[in-house]
Amino acid sequence: MSDISISCDGRDAPARFHDKVDAAAKSGAPCLWIANHLFQRDPISQAALALSRTQTLRVTLMALTPFTVHPVQMAMAAATLDEYFPGRVALCLGVGAPADLKAVEINEAKPLKAMREAMELSRALLDGDRVTYLGQVFRTNGRSLASGRRPVPLILAASGPQMLELAGSLADGVLISAGTSIAFIKRSLEHVKRGANGRSVTKHALVYAAVDAIGARAHDRMRRILAILLRGSHHKANLELGGSSLDQAALNAAVLAEDWAQAEALITDAIVRNHAASGTPQEVRARFADYHAAGLDEIVTAGARDGDQVTDILSAARIS
Repeated sequence: MSDISISCDGRDAPARFHDKVDAAAKSGAPCLWIANHLFQRDPISQAALALSRTQTLRVTLMALTPFTVHPVQMAMAAATLDEYFPGRVALCLGVGAPADLKAVEINEAKPLKAMREAMELSRALLDGDRVTYLGQVFRTNGRSLASGRRPVPLILAASGPQMLELAGSLADGVLISAGTSIAFIKRSLEHVKRGANGRSVTKHALVYAAVDAIGARAHDRMRRILAILLRGSHHKANLELGGSSLDQAALNAAVLAEDWAQAEALITDAIVRNHAASGTPQEVRARFADYHAAGLDEIVTAGARDGDQVTDILSAARIS
């Protein structure tokens, strides 16, 4: 079985965040992935809190975007955290949520070049080099990080073929977004392999998870989350590959109207099973095994709202 870690999305108030961190550490999760969503809580601050609160839990900053954070600044943040907590920090870059970028009037229409340059510049700085980098998007002139070389893994969040191949060619690891079907995971990893051309790249994916002794109750917790996620047109291939039949136009209309009864009704049990790890403990463990068999090194669970759910999900992963 691959590693099972957890994620936080920035929506948790301090008490609940601490509760989830404690539950993850106590249950043996290797890593806490802390999401970067504009207007939510800051992931760098939360990373420092989580690292201070635990002894072994690693933290991944997920996914800082060069459209709002300069690569020098993100390298500084990761290097500083690693200086205080050696070997427990990873840096994940990503384009960012389209709605977030739109809210601050940032256009990411052609992200590939910016992401390549951000990865190259961050890597050079974390390697301890005095960097002169003359890219089309980012530039530095003969500067280095005060912390010196820090062995911080660089991970790229990717979904499209070109970005997945970029992850394979440049990153230490790739992160595939939540709500993806097993078939979509497999196809994505084929693109990563093509870009890697023999390089070793760790493979991670966000997986929405919910567990309950009564499987239907777990599915019910997933419906609104998946409704918001799967309505996007970019999930069309994911749905098709997963064998899911979904009226995305009707779903989007229901979500925009906040007609949650209709939106959740469109997310059938079959869709939940295809795009999440949800159900009884035995069903969740079996689903984790399916994701692992697809080629993942680490499953990063998402969707847990409190420490009890974190504990239940991680416990389900260990059921024999």
